[in-house]
Amino acid sequence: MKKIKIIYKALILLLIINACTEEDRSLDFLDTIAAPTNVAASYNLSQDNSGLVTILPTADGGSYFDVSFGDATPEEKGIEAGKSAQHTYVEGTYTIKIVAYNTKGDTTEATQELVVSFKAPENLEVTLENDVAVSKQVNVTATADYAATFEFYSGEDGVTQPVLTGNIGDVISYQYPTAGTYSVKVIAKGGAVETTTYTADFEVTEILVPIVAAQKPATRDAADVISIFSDKYTQTTVDSFTTDWSSLALQEVITVDADNVLAYRDLNYAGIITEASPIDASSMEFVHFDIWTTNVDTFKLKFVDFNGTGYNDGADNIEFEVENTITEKGKWLSFNIPLSEFTGVPFSDINQIVIAAAPQGTVFLDNLYFYKASTNTPAFDDGLLINGDFENGSDAWLIGIDDSSSAPVVTDAGNTYYSVNVTAAGQPYDVNTSQKVEIIQGNTYTLTFDAWSDVNRPILAGIGLSADPWSNDSKTVDITTTKATYSVTLSAAEFGASNARVIFDLGAAVGMVNLDNVSLIIGTGNIIVNGDFENGSDAWLIGVDDTTSAPVATDGGNTYYSVNVTAAGNSYDVNASQKLEIIQGSTYTLTFDAWSDVNRPIIAGIGLSADPWSNDSKTVEITPTRTTYSVTLSAAEFGASDARVIFDLGAAVGMVNLDDVSLSSN
Repeated sequence: MKKIKIIYKALILLLIINACTEEDRSLDFLDTIAAPTNVAASYNLSQDNSGLVTILPTADGGSYFDVSFGDATPEEKGIEAGKSAQHTYVEGTYTIKIVAYNTKGDTTEATQELVVSFKAPENLEVTLENDVAVSKQVNVTATADYAATFEFYSGEDGVTQPVLTGNIGDVISYQYPTAGTYSVKVIAKGGAVETTTYTADFEVTEILVPIVAAQKPATRDAADVISIFSDKYTQTTVDSFTTDWSSLALQEVITVDADNVLAYRDLNYAGIITEASPIDASSMEFVHFDIWTTNVDTFKLKFVDFNGTGYNDGADNIEFEVENTITEKGKWLSFNIPLSEFTGVPFSDINQIVIAAAPQGTVFLDNLYFYKASTNTPAFDDGLLINGDFENGSDAWLIGIDDSSSAPVVTDAGNTYYSVNVTAAGQPYDVNTSQKVEIIQGNTYTLTFDAWSDVNRPILAGIGLSADPWSNDSKTVDITTTKATYSVTLSAAEFGASNARVIFDLGAAVGMVNLDNVSLIIGTGNIIVNGDFENGSDAWLIGVDDTTSAPVATDGGNTYYSVNVTAAGNSYDVNASQKLEIIQGSTYTLTFDAWSDVNRPIIAGIGLSADPWSNDSKTVEITPTRTTYSVTLSAAEFGASDARVIFDLGAAVGMVNLDDVSLSSN
């Protein structure tokens, strides 16, 4: 048994950075480096009655270690990660102490027992169990008197060496390539030459049905989806999910993690019939399905279009089959197939769907539906501006800085936009439109807009002050006769004011200038993928494990991240992350909606996805009321292409719901 405690040591750092400000020398980021976790040590005892023991300390986030041997001898200090210590013992039971240090000197301490005996191990007891979540994985535990370690022999053909070694009392796990019965062996070892052996025939089992549901589909408008089978959407009429001419052992609907799933056991081929209400999917663009199998290599999907004439002995039917490769067994795979791949099928009169497996095997299907890109145009987001699409005419748009003026606009085919004709070239600011907006000194902004003219000509676009000294950052943009979207990155490093402005200076060249869809945001734009969770868990992980999917919930058509923390522990024990590039030296703004069923804290930030886990995170107090929060974060001391945005939620009990997450560089 190990006893663990965390000790936070004082760390004195001397930084001599001649060219930096006091802010540049801030060490606040050090406070967010986590202390080491999972501190332990593995033993290797020489089996020659000498009492020589090799001790290998380990820890997540540990850079170096101290080891106390549990006798009167001095401890060994400063052992580098991956290195070991050796010590010679007399017979006895010892408490070994391992102290793990992270890069800034915080430590985590663990103690565990070591038995050194020159007697052969006695009372060996071995527990072998199939893992409930990992297919073909066996968990092994061994206990014995006078033993310190044990070896596990898997019993596989041709494997004569132990596949794993563990300390007595610990659990080790081994995953077999194939299920079956194996003659396994466990050897308990101490400091004596003699060992004690346990043997058994053990059946390794394979998980043959999914134990977690497929990822929830995205929320879509009813006009954009035709569902054949999915709990997410309203299902179209299906006569039968298997026909009398199908070749399989059994078709049924099972429940997996509260989600209905189609099961086809020993499937060769099967038909799904929609003849009572043929499907017109001619306006759709894709077909989606999720599949889980352990013994099928390829899955074929065929659509049969009766071409408006009924079955007619198949004479007028139009059909095409697409073969899909199963790249991973024992996990949900998602397929999105363009309907154009089903060559020649009009998809206006779908009466039959045929599925087939090769080799014959069992498949589980979910979320079988047609879909297309949304038909709804999202509302224009003008960021920090008002009326950026000019649909409210000149509202908020001025000529120069005169609050009593109104910028000229025109309406064409129902679309309103700014428009001016410069008939004589002069100073850029002679012809101008502006909107007053708060600009915060030190921030970076992105200005995006549509522009076009009747000639090729330049304009100036930027941000700046509305009064003396007129400080600004503006860029020359060359526009053409074709309406196009332009984007410029602007710095407010040297200025800022509550009544600053967005600037378009247009007077330096002749020609029309038309502007529309103007937006201004802090930073360089949102770099989060699926921040509104409308594509379920896409891009969101638990921790840094790329095989995981963060938990989401859907309520009233809105999907969001949701987890219930039932026991308080380390903040990182419950986590949601998204991997993305963080550029060292940059600052970022993280914005998100959050709410709970209680008042409780969470940690939000950015950081690395691997050792040394450098990060900048802030504590945010959330409540039962959905609220938008924003934190400014620094990557002064770290950066990586596979860094991450972090939500650490495990330090307090209560629900945590997150939505509309965005991260932009400042």
